[in-house]
Parts: sequence; structure tokens; C-alpha cells
Amino acid sequence: MNERPSHHLFLTLLAIAALLCGRPAAASATTYKVDRDHTSITFRVRHLFTQVTGRFDRFDGKVTFDPAHPEQVKIEGSIDVASVNTNVKERDKDLRSKRFFDAEKYPKIKFVSTGVSDVDATKTHGKLNGRLTIHGIEKPVVLEVSYLGEAKDPWGNRKAGFEAKTTINRKDFGLTWNETLESGGVLVGDEVQIEIQAEGMVGE
Repeated sequence: MNERPSHHLFLTLLAIAALLCGRPAAASATTYKVDRDHTSITFRVRHLFTQVTGRFDRFDGKVTFDPAHPEQVKIEGSIDVASVNTNVKERDKDLRSKRFFDAEKYPKIKFVSTGVSDVDATKTHGKLNGRLTIHGIEKPVVLEVSYLGEAKDPWGNRKAGFEAKTTINRKDFGLTWNETLESGGVLVGDEVQIEIQAEGMVGE
């Protein structure tokens, strides 16, 4: 009546396999390609007394994100420097020149995320750490980020929304040009406020 040990082992393996097959599949992260038609990258910097607002019109990026595990998010993107647009033709030409971005020598602004911290209880807000490269200089940055949700648009495309904000010092990236005013101040502020409103789409 004694059964061989190998028979018990075989039955045990069958039981484990049945349990595993009965478990729901673990959720996985989704990769969203930035939808350029519904994404904006804007910046603000002081000029004399007021804030001048600009934007970049050409960029690419992708976000790999799982709402259940926002701390595992991965983001990378690039911006075409020559697409800078402040709605003033001569000013934009100046920004592309060697006095500022030097777009011919440094055609891309790049960002790669390195981690997430301070995720709130709703798992929709936190701080995103990353490496930002401007004017050929790479520096660490921290962005305040928000996950705005996911839904299908009227055409059946799966979309997700994200928001990011940060402030950088342009001099940290070698953008040092300025002019001193008669009053003793300077023409252009050092701090640049950056805001990204991004809509990502699954697939092409």
C-alpha cells in the first residue's frame, strides 16, 4: 500500500500549478507615448519687471507607468531646442543663438527619470527625480508630478494625463548671458519656471 515518494511529489507539483493558474495575473506597467497634439511644455522667466512665457513646439517622450506602483514610473523625453517659441520672432532667434541655447551645437534638451519620492496616500502626487541636460550640461532636478487619470477618448484611444512642474536656475546649465540695468538690477532673471501638461497614448 505504500506509494512511492515520487508520486507524492508529482501530486504536490500538480496542486501548486493549479493554484498558480487560478490566481489573477499581476498588474503591469503601461507605456504611453507622448501625444504632441495634446501636450504642452512651457516656461516662464522674468524680463525686467514682468514674466515672459514661452514654449517648445517639437518634442518626444514616453512614460511607463502603473497606477498601483507609481514609485516605479520611468520617464524619458527630448525637446527640439530650435522649436522654442515666445511669439516674438527676433527674441526666438536670439534664444537659439550662441548667447543662450546655441541650438546648432546643442540641438536637444533631454530628461531621464531616476526615481520617485514623497508619493501621497492617493498615489497620484509625488516628486520625480531625474537628470536634465540643457546646453550640453547635465544636472539633477526634482519635479512636482501628478497623475491625472486614464480614459478612452471618443475614438477609442487609451489615454493618460500627467502634470509636472519645477524651477531651475538657468546659470546651472551655462545660460549666463545678461545685461546690467542703470538701476543696478539685471535684464533677465536666473530662475526659470517649467510646466508640462502631458497626455500619453497607448500604441502609435
